[in-house]
Amino acid sequence: MAPSHALRCCKRALNWIPVLFINLVVGWSYYAYVVELCVYTIPNNAERISYLVIFHISLIMFIWSYWKTIWFRPASPSKMFGLPRAEKELFEREERAEVQQEVLKKVVRNLPVYTRTAGGAVRYCDPCQVIKPDRCHHCSTCEICVLKMDHHCPWVNNCVGFSNYKFFILFLGYASLYCAVLCATVVQYFIKFWTNELADTPAKFHILFLFFVAALFFISILSLLGYHLWLVGKNRTTIEAFRAPVFSNGPDKNGFSLGFSRNMAEVFGDQAKYWFVPVFSSLGDGQSFLTRLIHVDPEQTNSVLQQNGKSTAEGETDTSVLSNSIQHTVDNSKGKIDGGQTVSVTMESEP
Repeated sequence: MAPSHALRCCKRALNWIPVLFINLVVGWSYYAYVVELCVYTIPNNAERISYLVIFHISLIMFIWSYWKTIWFRPASPSKMFGLPRAEKELFEREERAEVQQEVLKKVVRNLPVYTRTAGGAVRYCDPCQVIKPDRCHHCSTCEICVLKMDHHCPWVNNCVGFSNYKFFILFLGYASLYCAVLCATVVQYFIKFWTNELADTPAKFHILFLFFVAALFFISILSLLGYHLWLVGKNRTTIEAFRAPVFSNGPDKNGFSLGFSRNMAEVFGDQAKYWFVPVFSSLGDGQSFLTRLIHVDPEQTNSVLQQNGKSTAEGETDTSVLSNSIQHTVDNSKGKIDGGQTVSVTMESEP
């Protein structure tokens, strides 16, 4: 027991090494830019002040979004996705997988869950003992189920999912901006040192190295930012990009796509003033999602069609069903309940 606990603590400590590395690089870049470039190299006061203002604005936004991504705890499924006591006892007592699936199917009728495993089974997490909501996955590193999980990022030592995906994208955006500011303002002095127009000083090494490092990070981060913006436009996670979610009619990589504008609003919110600020503004509760075509059982109709989700408060997860009344409006909906027939809810197709 003790060795296992010690190993787990060591593992958690080692997981912070990438974060420490990033902070050391940023700390060194601050010294190289502010002290070696602005204080010792730039002779003009107006240029020096303008550079420092632009630099610190980009740095503040970068650090703000980066640490929000790190410290914002991944959202997990609420208690409504756990098995009731009677069903849980029956599930644990039963050893046959088909009977266990019957128990899960009985419970899932009352939940807004429409995706299944590749084999058509209800997705259930044994370690967390919950039925997985749509787009939810278990992270072996964080040891929890994460709502709308995208991936586990070692550079932030955290899972990127519903609760902090906006912060992660802003982190990539402001990191790219930070590197671009460094490259754009350092390049002229880089050239002067490289061509020996300026005398050799201790600042030379810092400025030359700063330009190379900033350019390298800019290219790599910008490519990652472009990929994630493409995912947002398609309303996919990284996991779904590699493995399409499975619905009742089979796998559909565009199953959650509601059109570009609605897809963007689902992550950044419906108020433009919050789009570029690292504050939580994503729509819904991360536990249920409208799709382009949903087949709803009659028992689910009232709970799914009549409930409207809402933006959650920062750090909190609402247990209501997600169907945002502004951005997730049903454009062509048909609801017909006739003796147990299926109700089809057709969403606006992606352009």
